[in-house]
Amino acid sequence: MNTVQIRSAERALSVGTWLIVAGAMLYSILTVTPLMAAHTPAGWKWTAPILPLVVDAAVVIVVRLDSVLARLGGDGGRWPVVLRWLTGCMTLALNVTDSALKNDLVGMAVHAVAPLLLIVTAETGLAYRRAITAAVTRLEAEQRAEREAQEQAARERREAAQTQARQEREHAATEAREQREHEARLAREQTAREEAARAAERAEKAEREQAEREAREHREQMREHQQRERERLAREAEQRREAERLASEQAAHRQQQETAEREARERAELLAGGPVSEKQTEDVARRIVAAAFAEGLSIRTAVELCGWSLGWVTARYQELRDTRTAPALEGASS
Repeated sequence: MNTVQIRSAERALSVGTWLIVAGAMLYSILTVTPLMAAHTPAGWKWTAPILPLVVDAAVVIVVRLDSVLARLGGDGGRWPVVLRWLTGCMTLALNVTDSALKNDLVGMAVHAVAPLLLIVTAETGLAYRRAITAAVTRLEAEQRAEREAQEQAARERREAAQTQARQEREHAATEAREQREHEARLAREQTAREEAARAAERAEKAEREQAEREAREHREQMREHQQRERERLAREAEQRREAERLASEQAAHRQQQETAEREARERAELLAGGPVSEKQTEDVARRIVAAAFAEGLSIRTAVELCGWSLGWVTARYQELRDTRTAPALEGASS
């Protein structure tokens, strides 16, 4: 039996119990009201249904609360039992009292059916509900245990699947890591080879540059040496030229001095003759005028020394002045 069937039986018990309670209450009210009306003052006969209603309300409370306690698996103690039997006995007494006062045994038996059925139904329903609650609890416990077992199995399956997936991921990660390490190792080896090749290339390039630098330095040194040698030779040539120039200047100076001394001697010889009485030849006269001009003598003195006229001597002086002035003007213009 499953939970649905148990719930259906429990609903059938509840429906049947409340039908019996409702029927017993209605029958009790109809039976007890005339009795209460007969034993109530004339002005208060309208209160005759109150007592059966109060007793039946107690019955409803007992039945309802017993069902709730049974459903919850609780126990209200002895007072619910006292109230249940008290209401049952009161209902039974109220229903059979009228027949008992008339000494009607059949009436007593007939009117005792509904109260007795209500009392027995209440007790039986309580027992049924407790049994159903125990069964439901046991079934729920079994279902809960089954669900827990299923959940445990599902959890174990999930854990196994997760473990397998984790192992697969770890295996894949290990393979990927090994692959990466292998690729990284290959990359490092390739990088090392490339670095070695670059280092060798750099070393070769450095050697070439060193050789080129040394060759360049050697060429520079050779050029500097040649330049220094050329400069030395140029200095020596310059020194030789300067020495030759100085020597030529000295020779020219000596020659000029000798010429000047000779000319001075010639001028002195020409001027040493003193005034003449006869006119000298033109060549001698020119030489005497030139000597007098060089010595700074006056024109008249030159006339006396050469014997020529004043005008002619003046003209020669002017020629000599022009001859002296021309080189000076050419130097100033240059």
